[in-house]
Amino acid sequence: MSHKLILLACLAVSVCSGAKVPVAVYYESLCPDSAKFITEQLYPAMKSELRDSVELTFVPFGKSQFFTQGAEVTFTCHHGPNECYGNKVHACAIEHIQANSYQVEYTRESLTMDFINCLMRAGKNFPDNVYPGQRCATENHVNNWENIKTCANTTDGSILLRKAGETTQRLKEPLTSVPTILFNEQFDKQVNERAQVNFVGTLCKYVSAPQPRICAQHNGAMGLVSAGSLLSAILGIWFIRQLLN
Repeated sequence: MSHKLILLACLAVSVCSGAKVPVAVYYESLCPDSAKFITEQLYPAMKSELRDSVELTFVPFGKSQFFTQGAEVTFTCHHGPNECYGNKVHACAIEHIQANSYQVEYTRESLTMDFINCLMRAGKNFPDNVYPGQRCATENHVNNWENIKTCANTTDGSILLRKAGETTQRLKEPLTSVPTILFNEQFDKQVNERAQVNFVGTLCKYVSAPQPRICAQHNGAMGLVSAGSLLSAILGIWFIRQLLN
């Protein structure tokens, strides 16, 4: 087989298998809107078969700011100093969580998703002011919480959070709201707003065929909703006409 035919065959396999959709989530650790999106929209979708269609990137910085003085980096965060610490925990977890060969049911991606979801679900409700990092790590099979905590409390965490800040600052359109969700590295205000209330439906528009069954189910459900809305509108018009006659 010639090199050209081999290349065409490889391309055909790549197209048929469907490339993963790059999804980037720019968020803040103590932001209520970020928590709502991650726990109610993103997490359920990523626990479904859609997880195999997504290349997910978390950027825990949002509207924070950082200032560099020599080797020192200081941060100011949208929801105060506790959020700066939370952002560092998230950044360190994203960097350091690893899957274990003896726990094959957990991948690095699933462990990170579970851990972040637990932290965001806790929100600001920390009993006795204890950040829920250790609890969320224990509950979600993350075995290196001590490494994550050490990272968050040292310059390593500051370096990782600064990188998240630099990534946020490189956005083509400056971040104005949190969370901000990018599909295929592109920001669209309407897509961002739609994703926050209907992430599955929004994501399915980017997933190539053959799509996961959840997309077909979702599209079917949306079709029923649209048909129901149309029927309601027709009945409403008929009712008004009856009143006028």
